[in-house]
Amino acid sequence: MKIQRLPWAGIRIEAGDKAVVIDAVTRIPAKFGGSKEPMYPLAEFGRADAVLVTHLHEDHFDPEAIIAAYGPDIPVYVPEQGADAARAAGLRNVSGSTAGTAYELGGGITVTAAPSVDGVGDPQIAWIVEAGGRRAIHCGDTLWHGYWWSITAAHGPFDAACLPVNGAVLEVPGRTPSGQPICLTPEQAVSAAAVLQAGVLIPIHYGAIHHPPVYRETPDIPARLEAAAAGRVTLNLLKPREALEL
Repeated sequence: MKIQRLPWAGIRIEAGDKAVVIDAVTRIPAKFGGSKEPMYPLAEFGRADAVLVTHLHEDHFDPEAIIAAYGPDIPVYVPEQGADAARAAGLRNVSGSTAGTAYELGGGITVTAAPSVDGVGDPQIAWIVEAGGRRAIHCGDTLWHGYWWSITAAHGPFDAACLPVNGAVLEVPGRTPSGQPICLTPEQAVSAAAVLQAGVLIPIHYGAIHHPPVYRETPDIPARLEAAAAGRVTLNLLKPREALEL
């Protein structure tokens, strides 16, 4: 299994002659100030046999880019509540998924939806990808929750955990600010990876967005990750385009 990091929260997983992408996007919405890092056409990363989506926020779901790179008939798996919206965006082969739903994608790849909790209360799932005796989990932009232990009991241990780390705090017009992070902080991501019994933590969902006061990324992410991970989990700070062979 080969895991390649795409920009922002995107991941491409290749096993044998099959590949899936998760939360692959080519743009960051203008309301978040656009991307602070380069973005790339999805075709640059190679073909895909399926697209997995953790939730339908604009920085995780890019239907125009999916269609441009893979065509409208590529299998796309989204949270059940977002299936109609994905179809309305022009995707013609959409499966709505709930936690526990599993799919055989061919070539020995199995994907399974797992619980995840969205920071603003929208439907979200994590995705587990298994192939060739290896197992990876991608948790979207989840915040801290109590499902880590049940996920590990049902599906763990994991060879790799792709977890958000930027502890973003939002101030959205029309909503009372909470001052609380809507996704995992660096320290929480390390703790989640430890509970998931992950062989390696691959941080995602950081670096591309910092647009105060609307969206504030937590500071000093790499240093905090390294300090928290010491003696607990193996950390691999993959940059976009870089890959790890499991």
